[in-house]
Amino acid sequence: MLIVADENIPLIEEFFAGFGEIRRLPGRQITRADVHAADVLLVRSVTKVDRELLEGSAVRFVGTCTIGTDHLALDYFEQAGIEWSSAPGCNARGVVDYVLGSLLTLAEIEGVDLVQRTYGVIGAGEVGGRLVTVLRALGLKVLVCDPPRQAAEGGDYVSLEHIIEHCDVLSLHTPLGKTGSFPTWHLLDQQRLEQLRPGTWLINASRGPVVDNVALREVLNRRDDLQAVLDVWEHEPEVDRELADLCVLATPHIAGYSLEGKQRGTAQIYQALCDFLGQPAVVRLADLLPPPWLVKVELSASSDPGWALAMLCRGVYDPRRDDADFRRSLTGSVHEQKLAFDGLRKHYPVRREIEGLAVHVDGDSVALKQLVKALGAVLV
Repeated sequence: MLIVADENIPLIEEFFAGFGEIRRLPGRQITRADVHAADVLLVRSVTKVDRELLEGSAVRFVGTCTIGTDHLALDYFEQAGIEWSSAPGCNARGVVDYVLGSLLTLAEIEGVDLVQRTYGVIGAGEVGGRLVTVLRALGLKVLVCDPPRQAAEGGDYVSLEHIIEHCDVLSLHTPLGKTGSFPTWHLLDQQRLEQLRPGTWLINASRGPVVDNVALREVLNRRDDLQAVLDVWEHEPEVDRELADLCVLATPHIAGYSLEGKQRGTAQIYQALCDFLGQPAVVRLADLLPPPWLVKVELSASSDPGWALAMLCRGVYDPRRDDADFRRSLTGSVHEQKLAFDGLRKHYPVRREIEGLAVHVDGDSVALKQLVKALGAVLV
């Protein structure tokens, strides 16, 4: 069996070497010739996998080690009899940590308490749903917009117009699509961006084109009351440098790039391939993850909860580091900048998740213990 894989997928050899030969290639450069004799294709979001790439090839299984599938031609897969799998939820916790770190930065700059804001989460799938759970557990007021889920399940959802009218924080977590009951291509267009409440914080860690980047740049140039955090860009790896300059935080599509998230994605696709081949899974992610650098934190019961929140989140992950690295890369020609964008992703430093952090509260503090549980850390 020949497996062609994006070179940036971690633990490829550890999980897939037992199936046959592995050929690793840059994800943006995989061609028809590369996959012609391949039985399995493993990708990330930067590889467009469609009829043009696969027709006439031996590929019978496509796995994307990402939660999104907008880069996969699923209709063609069905016609061609190609099995496929994504990794839903693999990096959800990493994105939640990214949003928490962004909120702390915005609150620090604005000099406000997070509880003073009303949060609108748009898209309540694996990522958005977990974010809603954490924010509500922290005692924050959260409204949720997800028309497809509302139609299927009912429940306490509101419209996008309601979110824009009543929320002063918007966090986007939708898939990307131009059709269907809730098309998300340019979901936040010029008109909706103009309608944002004074002082709104906008965070996009979903897909770049969910926000009209040109319109956002124009609105931010005219309205200095708005604050934006962008991890995704409409034409990445090419980035609108002026728009990046206008953002409080700008990062190169790494919101979900925790070590656990990336390796969990590989593990999920490994399991899917095992199921497809009818073979037992013999490799376990738990046996491959290294111990975290920050193993345990001890808090005095007298600790201020606001300080503890910031310390715990930033002790594990602070997006300001990624913002600084990204801004240093936005130099030179467009070609050089695009190479730097992919380079930051390829050589991303080790980052862990808050859920793996053990926290001990020395003394009796109900507020601190609730905070630790709300973050998803392990109370010991």
